[in-house]
Amino acid sequence: MKLLHAAALSILAPALMPTVDPLSTYLIVGGAAIGWQLFSPNSWLRCSLLECCNAKDTLNFTVVKMDLERKVFGQHLAVQIVLRALSTNLQSKRPKKPLVMSFHGWTGTGKSFVSSIIAENLYRLNTWRRRFVHHFSTVLHFSHSSHVRLYKEQLQSWIRGNVSACPRSLFIFSEMDQMPHGLIDAILPFLGYHHEIDGVHYGRAIFIFLNNAGGDKITEVALDYWRRMKRREDIPAEELQDLLSEDIVRNPSSGFFQSQLIQKNLIDYFIPFLPLEYKHVKQCVREELRAQGHPEEEDLITGIASAMADYPSEERLYSSKGCKTVASRVALST
Repeated sequence: MKLLHAAALSILAPALMPTVDPLSTYLIVGGAAIGWQLFSPNSWLRCSLLECCNAKDTLNFTVVKMDLERKVFGQHLAVQIVLRALSTNLQSKRPKKPLVMSFHGWTGTGKSFVSSIIAENLYRLNTWRRRFVHHFSTVLHFSHSSHVRLYKEQLQSWIRGNVSACPRSLFIFSEMDQMPHGLIDAILPFLGYHHEIDGVHYGRAIFIFLNNAGGDKITEVALDYWRRMKRREDIPAEELQDLLSEDIVRNPSSGFFQSQLIQKNLIDYFIPFLPLEYKHVKQCVREELRAQGHPEEEDLITGIASAMADYPSEERLYSSKGCKTVASRVALST
């Protein structure tokens, strides 16, 4: 409609401004139309050039699905659950509560990578809308346990202000296993089933927690299946999710120790990231060689992957660091 108004103005302009030459008239009108678009909150031009929050144009699910299935190795359970969670949330025009997911597993298994894929595709436009993706690092932002009260106030204010500005905001909390005790309960009011809180609807927001806690339990289950000659693909998601929900609330190093978020069932999905096997590390090495522009030499790929498979000490089935050090190992070996 605004473009139609601008077009109409451009047609009438010569008659309204007879003393100005036609070229100047159209330049003036064109500039006015562009200005109108730039200052309109959700106009197509503003959103193409600048960051804006448009609730009708969020989360490119097709690309998220393709990236998760093609780029994430050895995490069939995590990929399935994340896709189901996002799909369910997207299908609701006005979700009753925010989508809350907690990623658990050893370091280097893909937790941060999966969250970055979601963040990069939060909006359909190619530009990552960084203003609406908020990453909290426990080590960086919440490093002093003596400041928990201040952190709680700041965290509540930040979430309230940013969801008010953009309902489809994404909040990522990393290093949850180092989170000061009790701090994460500060966000409890925003995660519940509320129509609105002080005029703000939080149902379209997404919260993701990244946690190394629970990784040992997940590995125990995976290793047990392997020793019984069962495939990791046969591990029921429900078995690991129940295990995580019970273990995390009792684990003093989980960030959720005795947390009301768990006791009130406000975390929608506990998502397990399985330990990466030798074959998965090989996939990571191969992908990194491509990314760094090196030829995919099989001997090099096998050598790096073999050196990283170190757990358990006898079987050497899994990489205790996942694929975390693959990039540096490739750089040193080429």
